[in-house]
Formats: sequence, C-alpha cells, structure tokens
Amino acid sequence: MVTKLILLTFTLVGGSLGYNVFPDLIANWEDAPNWLLHPIIGMALGAVIFYLVSLTAVKPIEKAIGKVEKVFSEMSIAYLMFGSIGAIIGLILALLFSYGLNALSIIFISDVFPFILTVALAYGGFQLGTSRREEIRRLFTPKITEQENSDVLERKEGDTFRKYKVLDTSTIIDGRILDVVRTGFLEGVLVVSHYVLKELQYIADSSDSLKRVRGRRGLDILNALQKEKGIALEMDDSDIPETEEVDLKLVHLAKKLDGMVITNDFNLNKVAEFQNVPVLNINELANAVKPVVIPGEEMRVMIVKHGTERSQGVAYLDDGTMVVVEEGKHYVNKMVDVVVTSSLQTNAGRMIFAKLSSDQKSLDHRKDANG
Repeated sequence: MVTKLILLTFTLVGGSLGYNVFPDLIANWEDAPNWLLHPIIGMALGAVIFYLVSLTAVKPIEKAIGKVEKVFSEMSIAYLMFGSIGAIIGLILALLFSYGLNALSIIFISDVFPFILTVALAYGGFQLGTSRREEIRRLFTPKITEQENSDVLERKEGDTFRKYKVLDTSTIIDGRILDVVRTGFLEGVLVVSHYVLKELQYIADSSDSLKRVRGRRGLDILNALQKEKGIALEMDDSDIPETEEVDLKLVHLAKKLDGMVITNDFNLNKVAEFQNVPVLNINELANAVKPVVIPGEEMRVMIVKHGTERSQGVAYLDDGTMVVVEEGKHYVNKMVDVVVTSSLQTNAGRMIFAKLSSDQKSLDHRKDANG
C-alpha cells in the first residue's frame, strides 16, 4: 500500500510539473514541433519521467517512512499531543514576530531571520510542551473541593511529605512493595518511568532463564499494583537526556516531581541521598519491623549449615534473619534450643549470635556450685 502511494505521489507531481513547466521550456527551442507545446503532452511526459524515477527511489523512501513510524510508535499519545500544541504555539509566535521583522526591510533580518526564528520557536515549543506536560495537565485539571483533611496531600515544597514515589527496577522485581501498598502504609502516587518498563521488558526477554523469571515477575507486580485500589500508579513518559544510566534518570525524575525514590539498591540509595533526594528503602523497612531480640532471650531454631568459623552453626528465623550458634556445628539439620548472646545490625540486615541452651545451663550450674 505504501509503495503504491509513493508511486502515485511521484506520478501526480511529475504530471503537474509537466503541465505547468514543460511548455515554457519547449517554447525556447526554435525547431520544436507545435504538438510538444501542448500542456497535456507535457503532463504525460512529466508523469512518465517521475514514475521511472520513483521506481528507484521507492525503497529508500519506504525505509525512511518505517523509521519515522517506529519513532512515533514508541511515543505516547500525551507526549505527541502536548508536543504538537507547544509547536503550534511556537509557530504562531514566530508568525507574529515575522510581521514586525518584514516591516524593517533589512537584508537578512527581514528575509532569513524569520525562517530561523520559526524553526527555533517551533522546536522550543515542542520541547516545552513535552517536558512540562504534567504541570500543564495539572493546570487544566479541576481541583476537588477541599475537605477537612485535604491539606495532608497538598503540602508545599519543603515539608516531609512527598506525593510522588518513583519506583526503581529492583523494587518492582523484589515484589515486597505490593505487600507494603496493601497494608496502607504508603500514600500518594507511585510513578513508573518508561525507562524502568523498558528495562523490565529487556530482562523478561533475556536468554538467561533466571533473569527471564525475574523480569516476568516484575511485570506481574506492576499489573497487580495497577489494579490495587488503595494507591494510584502513573506511567511517566518524559525524556531525561541528562544521563544514560537508568538509576540516575530516576533520581532526576524524582527531583523534577519533587518526589521520593523507592529502592532496594544500596548504591542508588547513596547516590540519591548525595543529591538530596529522599529515599524509601524496602530493605531498611524490612529490618526495622523485624522482632527485637535481647541478650538472654531463648528461642528454638534449626541448624541448617556450618558457619564460617570452626564449630559454628547457622540457622535462620522465619523472617530470614541469620542466627550464628556457637558449638552448633554438630547439630546440623536438628532443632535446638539456643540463648541469644548479642545481635549485630548491618546495612545488609541483622545477625543474631547465640549459644546452645545446654551450654548456658551448664555454665549457670557451675556458677551456682562455686558460689
């Protein structure tokens, strides 16, 4: 269909040029026969010539059209609409300025400068419309009637509350964000950048089976978040050309929205903090809500493997907390009673150190005997 349209366009253009231009060209030829001066003959010759030219030009034109279609297919409707509106406003401003410049009748300023101004204002209007479309959309969105507690979600910049929470790829793949949302501890709007969506799709299409499962899990979590009624989920299609790294793009996006970044990535956490962007770390939240244990507390655990030091055994609580048991090496795959001796909090999580209850009871018995 595209090929036929290109051939038809070339034929019509050639026929039109032949009808209007060919008779004037032939008129300069003194020995030209009279029948060549007829416009219909010129139209036919122009149509044939341009048709033959189109046969060689049709493939490059089809490739160019395909590239343009691919570019536009990757853009959202909102992006194109706001960009077009901005470009139209730029063209209108350029037209108004051109009237004044043409009246000056100065070489270059009256002839060439209006064209440069038109291109610059059209491009600037397109960029402004696409980069600020969320702000423009909010200007025309009717405000909901204020209620008694409406000021909770409408705080000004500088308050601790941030309406927009930008999700990174690791948080979505991890999946615990869905459970946090369902508990109702998060408020505001979750924002997913199209860069994160592309990264998830790339992981889901990976040849590595483990990565493929993780990517598909992330896409499932996104779909589940979108269906949750307790919180809003929005897609952000804005371009962030300042950097190529997806994590840094999310930091720039959070700055632009005056929002926060939700992540599990320790490095992204540090980068965001360095740039004064608030961060919600799911790992830190998980560590904060783990039950507190104190020295002397007793618990029953299963030793699952040997520890790094000699005679140590390692067990895990239901929440994943590691328990290092002294003299637990000989009790692998057995349930034992232990007494907590100390705990250590690290960035990776919490570790609990304990010893066997039988050893503690023996030690207490010796103390009583000596005392």
